[in-house]
Amino acid sequence: MPAPASPPPEPAPASVSAWRPSVPGVVEVFHARFTEYAYPMHVHDAWTLLIVDSGAVRYDLDRHEHGTPDDTVTLLPPHVPHNGEPATAEGFRKRVLYLDSSRLGDDLIGAAVDRPDLRDPLLRRRVGQVHSALVRPGDELEAESRLTLIGERLREHLRSREPAAPRPDPVLARRLRELLDARVADGLTLAEAGAELSAHPAHLVRAFSTAYGIPPHQYLMSRRVGRARRLLLEGWSPSAVAAAAGFYDQAHLTRHFRRLVGVTPGRYRTTGAAGA
Repeated sequence: MPAPASPPPEPAPASVSAWRPSVPGVVEVFHARFTEYAYPMHVHDAWTLLIVDSGAVRYDLDRHEHGTPDDTVTLLPPHVPHNGEPATAEGFRKRVLYLDSSRLGDDLIGAAVDRPDLRDPLLRRRVGQVHSALVRPGDELEAESRLTLIGERLREHLRSREPAAPRPDPVLARRLRELLDARVADGLTLAEAGAELSAHPAHLVRAFSTAYGIPPHQYLMSRRVGRARRLLLEGWSPSAVAAAAGFYDQAHLTRHFRRLVGVTPGRYRTTGAAGA
């Protein structure tokens, strides 16, 4: 009789490390390895500077498909929905810097949406050097210096392009987004938003989804998870974070956090403490 077939190998578990360094303009450093995990559509309120060390990521940004082979630098702008999933069976390993507007201004968002993937070996090498400096205690000045040169090169790339076409930003959708941004923790109902903006709730959902490619509830949940990440890296407990970020309870936080980040809040917080 033929030997029984060997069972397929178990996928490698997700490996995540996250921390906030004492480097101006860096909101978070995030290193991860995923095999089968897929990010749903979500937004960040910071710039996402991403390099892939093995495998590749396939993602949609502003309703267009993109990919990140390991010889590129990917720059995803804030406030623009995107997702992500492994492009190969082996998954991917990535390193990410989340940067605030002191490093890159919102005036560059349109250019970044048009071409988020940059083939620039020098830029790729410099980003890797920043990550190497960030994992060495005491090398924050080196990381800041290298990051300053990276910012200059990114601005050169973005400003050398043809002016980006103005992004559609209907007034009603923008006003609803402003309401959501102002009430990330408190939240609001569609009825409350409709009364505030003098619009029918169904019209609000359609206008927002058409303008930004993501429904209002999904946008708000992304912002809440983003706030939870910051608080966890500051050392807050998951139960305290759940209340401060607008979740019903810790289980509610855990469900949505794992869906958007790939690990539980407790595990994420532990990696942050180790990185610090």
